[in-house]
Amino acid sequence: MNKQIELQDLGLKDYKQTWDYQEELFKAIVDTKIKNRRENAGLQTKNHFLFVEHPHVYTLGKSGDISNLLVDEEQLKAKNASFYKVNRGGDITYHGPGQIVGYPILDLDNFFTDIHKYLRFLEEMIILTLAEYGLKAERSPGETGVWLDVGTPFARKICAMGVRASRWVTMHGFALNVNANLGYFDLMIPCGIKGKAVTSLNVELAKKTVDEEEVKEKLLKHFSSLFEAEFL
Repeated sequence: MNKQIELQDLGLKDYKQTWDYQEELFKAIVDTKIKNRRENAGLQTKNHFLFVEHPHVYTLGKSGDISNLLVDEEQLKAKNASFYKVNRGGDITYHGPGQIVGYPILDLDNFFTDIHKYLRFLEEMIILTLAEYGLKAERSPGETGVWLDVGTPFARKICAMGVRASRWVTMHGFALNVNANLGYFDLMIPCGIKGKAVTSLNVELAKKTVDEEEVKEKLLKHFSSLFEAEFL
């Protein structure tokens, strides 16, 4: 079992280029597992964790409904935004500047083979990170992701999640709003859930901007603790 994770911060990078790169890393891990099974090769599988920030983009998951995107192609262009149908779970999501996106590409055979637990750990990493900023974040029953003021009329989502897993290898991940432009969320029904607001860490802390590098350090600290992993 390999609990070391290769960390890369890709900075601002196009969504499709990043998706292709994820697929490449994902395929390499799956190919190693297939070789091990067929040839009893005993090769160690790698784990990766990508941080990235995307230019404005809307992505629709496999079970998503296109009607949850409230604008057409022309309006997207006017907003300098792009759109992709993707192979993760979940409905529609927005990514853009001021959002920390994390893509763990892990061989869960190195950790635990339980997708439900994996998602709960990702949520827990966000909850513990936000607690360091004095926010009580929590899960909302039946709705993946991390929320504030669950069960009240003021419930609002601060982190979206959508993953794909095959042969216990994961890809896609989470998107935490840190200094996000919330106006872009008005162009969709977030995650297909009507009547729920979206928020960002800087809004909750009444700050113009929050230090994103500091947030990333806290996320990695809690991730490595939960997964008993070491970042390289």
